[in-house]
Amino acid sequence: MTNQPQTPSIFASNSPAKNNPAKNTPPSGSTTLSGDPGNGRGSTTIADAVVAKIAGIATRDIPGVYALGGGAARALGSLRDAIGQSDVAQGISVEVGQTQAAVDVTLIVEYPHPLQNVARSVRDAIYTAVEDLVGLQVTEVNINITDVHIPTDDDKSSYDARQDTQRGTRVS
Repeated sequence: MTNQPQTPSIFASNSPAKNNPAKNTPPSGSTTLSGDPGNGRGSTTIADAVVAKIAGIATRDIPGVYALGGGAARALGSLRDAIGQSDVAQGISVEVGQTQAAVDVTLIVEYPHPLQNVARSVRDAIYTAVEDLVGLQVTEVNINITDVHIPTDDDKSSYDARQDTQRGTRVS
């Protein structure tokens, strides 16, 4: 006779989640957060694309940010915009771990906004948005400014027309 304790069969787990390790593994490109381990209430899985979207939304609200992404990404983005499928995560790359995230941003700044001020504002906005909305600690935000957009007369007239339309002003 052995001295090992015997577990009655009533206490054996028949839960599919506990018996199937694949169910406990988050899908690739996502992270699992557990607010209170051991409370038995489950976990939350957040896809990396969600973190990138939140960072992209926060970045677009910064004055001086003209566009996100490099040339090819912007060309593809304009096609998406034309069919009503804009990608707010364009130009954003994230690496997400269990409790931390690193974000890389590629953007174009509008002239004459000071580049360092725009970069600082983008960095602060991403730190705040990701930490507050997702609950991950942001370890770094790397910003790659690839171009400066200089408004032309065509850009100004289309901008003025959009502003007039939004204000409800009629042009005679």
